[in-house]
Amino acid sequence: MKIQIINGPNLNLLGRREPEIYGNESFVTFFERLRMRYPEVDLSYFQSNSEGELVSQIQRAGFEADFIILNGAGYTHTSVAMADAIALIPAPVVEVHISNIYAREEFRQHSLTAHNCVGVITGLGLEGYSLAIDYCLRSDK
Repeated sequence: MKIQIINGPNLNLLGRREPEIYGNESFVTFFERLRMRYPEVDLSYFQSNSEGELVSQIQRAGFEADFIILNGAGYTHTSVAMADAIALIPAPVVEVHISNIYAREEFRQHSLTAHNCVGVITGLGLEGYSLAIDYCLRSDK
């Protein structure tokens, strides 16, 4: 099974930014642990701070991967373009958020992308990515 994780803006700073919300581990370190935990999965990772690059990657991965795990970060709440890209691809998308977006500022409590995703995991820290992979492995699409 081929799964691509796509992370949006500022997630390249995990481990250094707001550790009280996001923890102390970088995503690169966490991703290596995911690879060891799921050796049967062809797991890849892409991160960008640019909305256009994220849309392009969703389009590419959406025709190459079996699933996408997407943390659109701040673009979750603003990007119609990302929502449209998700709707246009055959690969199912699982939306993941490290923090509980419903316990944060009001503007973060609405996801423009969620309605085009098969599900949303929010507020369970980095473990949300593992739960998303577990779902993908059990899903028949």
